Amino acid sequence: MACIGILALQGAFIEHERMFRQLGADAIEIRLPSELDGLDGLVIPGGESTTISLLMDGYGLREPITRMAKRGLPVWGTCAGMIMLARDVGDGRVRSLGLMDLKVIRNAFGRQVDSFEANLPVPILGADPYKAIFIRAPIVDSVGAGVEVLARLPDGRIAAARQDKLLATAFHPELTDDTRFHRLFLDIVGAE
Repeated sequence: MACIGILALQGAFIEHERMFRQLGADAIEIRLPSELDGLDGLVIPGGESTTISLLMDGYGLREPITRMAKRGLPVWGTCAGMIMLARDVGDGRVRSLGLMDLKVIRNAFGRQVDSFEANLPVPILGADPYKAIFIRAPIVDSVGAGVEVLARLPDGRIAAARQDKLLATAFHPELTDDTRFHRLFLDIVGAE
C-alpha cells in the first residue's frame, strides 16, 4: 500500500486524504520535516500560494521537500500546489520550489467569483472528459522541453502537466468524485 503525504499547512488537504483512502492508499498529513520520512509520494494541495510558501519556510519544509523531489519522490501540486512546483511564477511574493519547468500565472481567471467548471479532454485518463473545478486558479503560460502537457482548456491554455515524477493541475481534482487523477498519481508512485 502506497503511503501518500498530504502537505497539511493550509488548503484542501482533507479532501485529498479522502480520495487516496478511497483508492486504498495510506494518506497522512504532513506538517513537519520529520513526517516526510517513508513517503512514497507527496501532494501539495490547493490553497493560497503565498501562505503555503511562507508556512513551508516557517516549518522548515522547503529544503527537505526540494531535496526529496530531486531524488525522485513523486510530487503532485494542485492549484496553489502547481504554483509551488513551477520554475517561474512571475510574482515576487511567492517563492516556489522551482521543480517543474513551468511558467505559471497566479489567479489567471480573476477573483473567487470567477471560479468555474470545465469538461477537459485528458487522453491519459481515457476517452471520457474530466470535469475540472477551477477556483482562483493559475494557468500554465509556458512549458520546458521535458514537460508533457496532459490537459488544455478549450482556448488552448494548459491546465495539467507532467514532468518525470512531478504532476501539476491548475484545478482541484480532490473536490470531485472522479478519482482518475488520484489513480494517475498512484500509478506514477508505483512506477518505480
